[in-house]
Amino acid sequence: MKNKISVLPLVMAVMMLAGCQKSEDSKASSVADKGKLMMATTTSTADTGLLDYLAPIFKEDTGYTLEWASVGTGEAITMGENGDVDVILVHAKASEEEFVAEGYGVKRFPVMYNDFVVVGPADPIEKNDDIGEVFKAITEQELKFINRGDDSGTDKKEKKIWTSIDVDPAVNPNYIQSGQGMGATLTMADEMKAYCLSDRGTYLKYKSDSTIGLELEVICEGDKNLLNQYGVIAVSPDKYADTNIEGAEEFINWICSEKIQKLISEYGVADYGQALFTPNAGTDA
Repeated sequence: MKNKISVLPLVMAVMMLAGCQKSEDSKASSVADKGKLMMATTTSTADTGLLDYLAPIFKEDTGYTLEWASVGTGEAITMGENGDVDVILVHAKASEEEFVAEGYGVKRFPVMYNDFVVVGPADPIEKNDDIGEVFKAITEQELKFINRGDDSGTDKKEKKIWTSIDVDPAVNPNYIQSGQGMGATLTMADEMKAYCLSDRGTYLKYKSDSTIGLELEVICEGDKNLLNQYGVIAVSPDKYADTNIEGAEEFINWICSEKIQKLISEYGVADYGQALFTPNAGTDA
């Protein structure tokens, strides 16, 4: 009788463990696998690591496996126009609104923003919060400046600034096009001791990476013309009947939800001392 009693705690422990495991398995399988959701997005959402961080959470919450092409905003929008993806996440509001107006997108939703900064050698350009003065000084002194040249949101923003100050950057013989994404352009600017326009998030990511050893400093920040707003748009099923509109709408609702907006607001703080993006879903930005 004594031996039988001593076995009971072990039996109960095994039963409890099995029950816990069953509960965990049930929780893990509560969201069915819904397949892939294809997205075209700008290089900055990938280069900062944000999508690598969010994708597993999206899978866990919705059952969709998020796959993306990380390209310039212009190319990302073209992919949407061609029906190659289900949703786009980009940062060029005028182009996004045109995408919707022409019937390729259902509706644009603001998601988050950060800002652009001019980075480069600390000398000879002094730090200044006026983007016009900085760009004019770079041109007048014929300093090296690396332009993305890829129709990305950053490229569009830079060209808009040059136009607003009535300066043709091409008069500078050291105005160079990289034709590459933000990370590669930053690396190129660093190697050539040149200036470039970058979104702050990608700059901070690369600046903190000891394997890259980026020496570029922030030369201009804070100008109102340097705001960098991101929007998300589902590709219209009226244009492409086979687009995954259900998955796209679920992604939009998910990334604009309070839970994910909070995660975005916290992303980067631990590593860089500041968030790489500021969420603003639900605004008219």
